[in-house]
Amino acid sequence: MSQELLKTPFHAMHIEMGGKMVPFAGFDMPVQYGLGVKKEHLHCRERAGLFDVSHMGQLRLHGTGAAAALEALVPVDIQDLPVGKQRYALFTNEQGGLMDDLMVTNFGDHLFVVVNAACKEQDIAHLEKHLPEDVTLERLDDRALLALQGPEAAEVLAKINPAVADMVFMDAAKIELNGIECLVSRSGYTGEDGYEISVPAAQAEAFARTLLSDEAVEWIGLGARDSLRLECGLCLYGNDIDPTTTPVEASLLWAISKSRRADGERAGGFPGADVILDQIATKDVQRKRVGLVGQSKAPVREGAELFDADGNKVGNVTSGTFGPTKGMPVAMAYVNTALATVGTELFAEVRGKKLPMTIEKMPFVPQRYYRG
Repeated sequence: MSQELLKTPFHAMHIEMGGKMVPFAGFDMPVQYGLGVKKEHLHCRERAGLFDVSHMGQLRLHGTGAAAALEALVPVDIQDLPVGKQRYALFTNEQGGLMDDLMVTNFGDHLFVVVNAACKEQDIAHLEKHLPEDVTLERLDDRALLALQGPEAAEVLAKINPAVADMVFMDAAKIELNGIECLVSRSGYTGEDGYEISVPAAQAEAFARTLLSDEAVEWIGLGARDSLRLECGLCLYGNDIDPTTTPVEASLLWAISKSRRADGERAGGFPGADVILDQIATKDVQRKRVGLVGQSKAPVREGAELFDADGNKVGNVTSGTFGPTKGMPVAMAYVNTALATVGTELFAEVRGKKLPMTIEKMPFVPQRYYRG
């Protein structure tokens, strides 16, 4: 018997709004609505898209030692994270591989952590195993999570509370919206300006209806969420990063705090640090994550093999689609390090044909985060 799929607080609303539901990370989730994936993608780039991301894991860490304890599990500075700021982090294993990527926010009286849906139970077990007795982990299973993304997102949300307009990228605050205390960050997974909003589940549907009453806002499904993040060069856990991939191979050096990789008292101190720091020092990795654009209209999907001009297999595509904003196929792949330079032409095998693709710098379209 297959396990029954979980439902987010917006499940009935997705059905009502014509959402096409599919299994995703153990949840019944909307892959698209009546507009279709391409139009939803473009709507988010042009106006404002609303995403149900309540399948993600929302956690709180309480206790004076919470920042130090979490910092020992990630290659990122947490103890110096200012109140009201959010930071991207990585859980690493002893081999230097990536167990998950996550967002950490300092709300002053606690750390707010958002983890990927498919990794939620593993991450909670990992934290509980390593947290000291004076730090407690609280699961926020009674909260929904919405993402409002796009160039009109700030204008839409500021109609409800003007305070959100003063936030910049990676700011976070407890803000009252529609009379509800919400946890709001100015961040997202589309490359656009926007917000992620944690709201009590009991009030979530009414709040979503308020947002959707603005003519700029449309529900956006998983299909467009994937094409939006891919165009902006953002990794999908389980596809582009996984426990066998190190941050160096994944071209995620920017996500390792400088103090944790330099010579100094705070260098290392996280699982797999010896492997990762050695790779940084020697640059000795066999493969690297790169971006690819196709020359034809045919999308190149996850799993496609890549070849050089002589027919030698040199890599694999981990994510791929047609980029509606870019106007051509876009993909992420791991290729032999010697070939991982912008401008290199490779060939993706699709249904027996070898389609030319060129390595291009990511993001494929400009990121438009609001930095003030």
